[in-house]
Amino acid sequence: MKPRRKFLTAALATAAMPCDAAAEAAAVQASTGMASAAVSGGTLPALKLGKYSLSRLIIGGNPLHGYSHFNSLYSKHMLEWADRERVSEILANCERQGINTWQFSHHERGMGDLARYREKGGKIQFILLSHAEIENDHRLIKDVAKLNPVAIVHHGGSAERKRRAGQSGKIRDFLKAVRDAGVMAGLSTHDPDFLREAEEQKWETDLYMTALYYLTRPAEEFKKILGTRPLGEIYLPEDPPKMLAVMRKTPKTCLAYKVLAAGRLTDRPADVERAFRGALEGMKPNDGMIIGMYPRYQDQVSENAALVRKILHGPAAGASNR
Repeated sequence: MKPRRKFLTAALATAAMPCDAAAEAAAVQASTGMASAAVSGGTLPALKLGKYSLSRLIIGGNPLHGYSHFNSLYSKHMLEWADRERVSEILANCERQGINTWQFSHHERGMGDLARYREKGGKIQFILLSHAEIENDHRLIKDVAKLNPVAIVHHGGSAERKRRAGQSGKIRDFLKAVRDAGVMAGLSTHDPDFLREAEEQKWETDLYMTALYYLTRPAEEFKKILGTRPLGEIYLPEDPPKMLAVMRKTPKTCLAYKVLAAGRLTDRPADVERAFRGALEGMKPNDGMIIGMYPRYQDQVSENAALVRKILHGPAAGASNR
């Protein structure tokens, strides 16, 4: 259906709704970017990864699949809203705004959303983060490889638990199986020392996903730092510079995530810009960042893309001289 016909169909449907329902529909259209389907934000600065060109802003899958990193009620709130059709609408808006890559986890919902979006003609590239099922059954890697992912990345929390248990060999076996399937292999971690170790030991990696906050620290480490172990996930403001420093020394591409501390830095536009600018100006020019977006109340996709353009088109466009 052509954009004009889509618009007319939506307008007629909205006109037939009660006032409250029409207002809600309009809000959803505005927040997901549906209302400006013909408006393109243009291209975004890109990085090169193997044969792929990736926008330096990548959309993450957590908010779309109910991973709030806060509590189960908020996670359900996210998942209830982000149904399959809305996910497709959000991804379409990403492509219009120059975001050409989506990172999500290996589970039925994520794979189904990808299939649905591709059925609609969507072209967005994807990076897959592992779950236990694919880590334990490497035959599934070949099934994913048929869908042409940019890369398959070993889950950070899972990798860190295996490393502490003396099972690093299992992680490396997974990375080798990914490469054997003809796909680039990545390692995710929250721990700068783990990133440094993997590079020094020449692990079978083509890229890294790097959390700016070490929220998976063992409890005893948090107790040493804070004197106690608070409830819930802990985001220490001293963490991002530590991970960024190791990223700059790592020749391979690193994709930073938890840039906004899982939504804890989104209350004010100035906080978002400060976090984006700190990440982008603190990393290498061939690094990028993965940002989870929940455009239920505002068009975060367009806003985030515009902010990245503003930062990277300014005088400081990456830590090229560091």
